[in-house]
Amino acid sequence: MKFEHLIQINDPQNPLIPPLSRQQVWQGLIHRVENPLPFLPGLESCVIIERHADALLRQLDFGPAVIQDRVTLAEAHWVRFEIEPSFAHPGGSLTITIEEPEPAFLFLRFAYRTTLASGPDSEDRAYIECVKSAYHQSDVDCVRLIRSLAAGGMPR
Repeated sequence: MKFEHLIQINDPQNPLIPPLSRQQVWQGLIHRVENPLPFLPGLESCVIIERHADALLRQLDFGPAVIQDRVTLAEAHWVRFEIEPSFAHPGGSLTITIEEPEPAFLFLRFAYRTTLASGPDSEDRAYIECVKSAYHQSDVDCVRLIRSLAAGGMPR
């Protein structure tokens, strides 16, 4: 299954939404890479196994399941999380891209690739829609946490 959506970060026409800079959004994404606990409900711990200039290998402990993911980064542009297939998880990926179609208009694009079948005849269609909804809510929460970090708060 492939699934993607946009979440608007800045809207200069809406004064109720505090604007964030590309750098503030990027720093929030880096925080998600380095300390994913506030961003991933159920995550008990994260250990960075390897660190390179533009990539990390992490071990994520969710209690009943421990998974590894490889995180690659293109500074101030995108971050990709690739879950390595294992007994606990079939694998998949999430790419979060910072988009700025016009000056001062910032968006985050969340693009998922999973092993779930997504054909219209799939018996799992209701399940897939539930997964998409959960992904979307998780991404809204991610943006909320990035905003909190940018405002000087610590996400919980």
